[in-house]
Amino acid sequence: MRTYDVIVIGAGSTGENVADRAVRGGLTACLVENELVGGECSYWACMPSKALLRGPEAVAAAKAVDGAKQSVTGTVDAPATLARRTKFTSEWNDASQVKWAVSRSIHVIRGRGRLTGERTVRVTGSDGFVNDLTATHAVVICTGSTASLPPIPGLAQARPWTSREATSAKQVPTSLAIIGGGVAGCELATAWRALGAEVTLLHIHERLLTANEPFAGELVANALRESGVDVRTGVSISEVRRDGDGPTTVVTDDGEITAEVLLVAAGRRAGTDDVGLEAIGVEAGSWLDVDDTCRVSAVDSGWLYAAGDVNHRALLTHMGKYQARACGEAIVARSRGEQISGEAWSPYAATADHCAVPGVVFTEPQVASVGRTEQRAREDGVRVRAVEYDLAALAGSALYADGYIGRAKIVVDEDRRVIVGATFVGPGVGELLHSATVAVVGEVPMDRLWHAVPSYPTISEIWLRLLETYGL
Repeated sequence: MRTYDVIVIGAGSTGENVADRAVRGGLTACLVENELVGGECSYWACMPSKALLRGPEAVAAAKAVDGAKQSVTGTVDAPATLARRTKFTSEWNDASQVKWAVSRSIHVIRGRGRLTGERTVRVTGSDGFVNDLTATHAVVICTGSTASLPPIPGLAQARPWTSREATSAKQVPTSLAIIGGGVAGCELATAWRALGAEVTLLHIHERLLTANEPFAGELVANALRESGVDVRTGVSISEVRRDGDGPTTVVTDDGEITAEVLLVAAGRRAGTDDVGLEAIGVEAGSWLDVDDTCRVSAVDSGWLYAAGDVNHRALLTHMGKYQARACGEAIVARSRGEQISGEAWSPYAATADHCAVPGVVFTEPQVASVGRTEQRAREDGVRVRAVEYDLAALAGSALYADGYIGRAKIVVDEDRRVIVGATFVGPGVGELLHSATVAVVGEVPMDRLWHAVPSYPTISEIWLRLLETYGL
């Protein structure tokens, strides 16, 4: 029986950050990982998907500027793009990530980690070797989420791609049908169409990106259609058929679609099927409810934590890492006998994931948003005023790209006169997002924002125009 102060099950970016914070605080920690240290983001999500998207984005940016577009004489090189993607995944080898963990005095244990009781974990390696571990202070579950398949007859039997296969594919399919018009579906439709695939995007809702402001989904849908993607919204799927390793047919109320490859990007489920939750009286496969220090609410004695996707608060890599930092700090503080307050700005509490979550959809155009949409704010009982502005009307946008198309919106809490939500849609707007995040998280008064003067001529001038439209 080996003992550590902190045992982390799942060595993705969230788990790495929990362990690192624990060790920085003077505790011992181990990472238990059944696949690759670095997790989903490094090998099958953020990094490979954005590497697939960056080349086409750069070409599109050059083609949007007269004088530069004349130099673009070819199309995106698919093999080179795939090779660059593979470089970013280190060819799905985690040696550098393990080296990092060791350099931080974090012990890496390979195998499937399962809870066996209070503060105890059994790790079973691929060779059957068993390690029994005990935690002095905490066990942290950081096993993330996995792709979810909707209950469509024949879908599972058709062996569709999920985001993992879509970001690690070695060649471009001739045709690709995608079920799901959320972030992953829209990004992957953008990437694979740019690389040469004929793409059909099927979405059950009437507009794409339903978690965002309505104009975001509309602008992205328009751009996808202009690129050649067959975007079908409000579609009901009744059946999926596939004969052996041949093409897949999707039966919808709008007809049948046959494609070489079917990709499902229709949601995520908790990665807790096989972590031993039943041994402590918690339902296997469930999302784990936590407090703001990421301590699992359903478990007595306060020894079990869950950070990242697995707690279903904000399924984004940067938010998982944020939670991990707070979680690790809280564990260290409690190990010293400190009493942790529930103050919103405490370093031990992850509170930004309540209503200040930033995120970028790396489509063309990009969608960058933080905080609440207008609809969400009204549902929350906030007395709001929403202000919109055409990004194309800015000098900075006109310089950035000929024929620039984009839109911006802020949602203002009128009682407190602070911004509670912001959305930008347009080429390159991801780099605008952190200023909005600071405004939302910092609850900067509108009158004070007026003195944050944007440089001219940049797209950041949108802040001046939004505040002027508001009435300042």
